[in-house]
Amino acid sequence: MAPTLTPQTVLDALKVVRDPDLHRDIVSLGFVKDVVISGPRVAFKIQLTTPACPVKDQMREQARAAVAALPGVADVDIEMTASVRTAVDPAAGRAPVPGVRNVIAVGAGKGGVGKTTVAVNLALALARCGSRVGILDGDIYGPNVPIMLGVQAQLGSEGDKIVPAEKFGVQVVSMGFLTDDDSAVIWRGPMLHGVIQQFFRDVRWNDLDYLIVDLPPGTGDVALSLSQTVPVAGAVVVTTPQAVSVADSRRAVRMYEKLNIPTLGIIENMSYFVCSGCGRESDIFGKGGGERFAEQAAVPFLGRIPIYEPIRVGGDTGTPIVVAEPESPAARAFVAAAEQAAAQVSIASYRKPIPLTPVL
Repeated sequence: MAPTLTPQTVLDALKVVRDPDLHRDIVSLGFVKDVVISGPRVAFKIQLTTPACPVKDQMREQARAAVAALPGVADVDIEMTASVRTAVDPAAGRAPVPGVRNVIAVGAGKGGVGKTTVAVNLALALARCGSRVGILDGDIYGPNVPIMLGVQAQLGSEGDKIVPAEKFGVQVVSMGFLTDDDSAVIWRGPMLHGVIQQFFRDVRWNDLDYLIVDLPPGTGDVALSLSQTVPVAGAVVVTTPQAVSVADSRRAVRMYEKLNIPTLGIIENMSYFVCSGCGRESDIFGKGGGERFAEQAAVPFLGRIPIYEPIRVGGDTGTPIVVAEPESPAARAFVAAAEQAAAQVSIASYRKPIPLTPVL
């Protein structure tokens, strides 16, 4: 006689499925929800820590196989959901940003490495995976996010709050919405600090899993203001493979360490070029500098982004590559990097005793 099929036998079977990043099974992590047995059919939910989980499909198939192997099971129905946790320590002393679970800074040690292009495409990649995302253009002197997203807007208001613009499903705030195209912003540090505070505290961010902050290049006032104003889940550092960029990226990582902002990982942009005619790969800016630096600095390497002309075209015309060519190798590289960054935020969230924050 076959053993009786119960929710507990299903949970016991699912203990073989482990989250490769958190190194625990999905049952002890509390990921398995709402087990329902209807004759030979078993249905349940797996609630992950991010919609951008890079191993979502792998865990679903492992769970399906584990339950399908139970005697008496003929059909397994699995719904994949997500509940994003905040990765910041509530004891850190800085009030969280209303409406935002995780602030992710995107920075670079020097200009010219494609930092804003990476920030915009990371935001769009996270949104494409099902996350609720915003982007704050923190490059006050050179606010290019509106150009890259193709959005020309006047920020609205609701009571005493600023209402962000929205494009491609991403909420957007930028100094570029408040100045003329040709106007130069000539401000000292205290003024920068004030506007950064206002963009965080006076904007009605609407239920965001991730707020991407595009920082200006270098190690200046805006990064300092960011660390003093809000709790930051972590920073993504953008570099190119060449030695001079890697050296400056090393300084950026050290700056984040001093500001108590964890480095989520390194992205190597303009990593290589593939000739469209012959398929030959050329390492125009060198090879592997970002990955070697990540290894030396003991921080995750999030991925390589190739040199691909439509990336530049998309940024100039307001349709970034993740939207314009979502199945291209370049867009897939951005999505993979975004998934790895989201995974690092999830890992960080489990290092602190923080309850789950439901996605509404």
